Amino acid sequence: MVNGFIILCAYLIGSIPSGLWIGKLFYHTDIREHGSGNLGATNTFRILGKKAGIVVTVMDVLKGTAAVLLVSLPVFADSPIHPLVLGLVAVIGHMFPIFANFRGGKAVATSAGVLLGYSWPLFVLLFITFIVTLKITKIVSLTSMIAALVALIYAIVYYFVTGDFALGILVAFLFTFIIYRHRANIGRIKNGTEPKVKWL
Repeated sequence: MVNGFIILCAYLIGSIPSGLWIGKLFYHTDIREHGSGNLGATNTFRILGKKAGIVVTVMDVLKGTAAVLLVSLPVFADSPIHPLVLGLVAVIGHMFPIFANFRGGKAVATSAGVLLGYSWPLFVLLFITFIVTLKITKIVSLTSMIAALVALIYAIVYYFVTGDFALGILVAFLFTFIIYRHRANIGRIKNGTEPKVKWL
């Protein structure tokens, strides 16, 4: 009973459509009807601007962190579920949110939030990687996939050093999700038609 409830909580947290709610509440705009049609931070930056994009990014990151930290709450203290399982469920909620007809984002920010809640040094490494790579390439999708690859390499090395198998499995799933969700972007990158950011 408790295990099912905590998993449901993680999914509902991940399902919060930050971009949709911020757009409708403060800009009277449904970002699903503009740009890429995606509910993630990148489309929010593109359609609503830097301020809204930053807010949505932070909210999406914190969804992943909140899900991982659910096991820290007294009501869930006895749950045997690994916090990374809850993080993974939140990411699935972000990609397929019940509050937005199961049309969500591409999992990057919420995945980062999961790692922030579980391994902040890895989060810091990925944050630096993301900023530097984005500054060089100006392509968010490419930057996101490179950061996911760095996370995967880190998790593999970390496993051999510490034996933390759960982190390796989680990052492998997140890497797969991110690459799959960016499959259209990969085609545009190859064709040289992928949009570049103008706000950095």
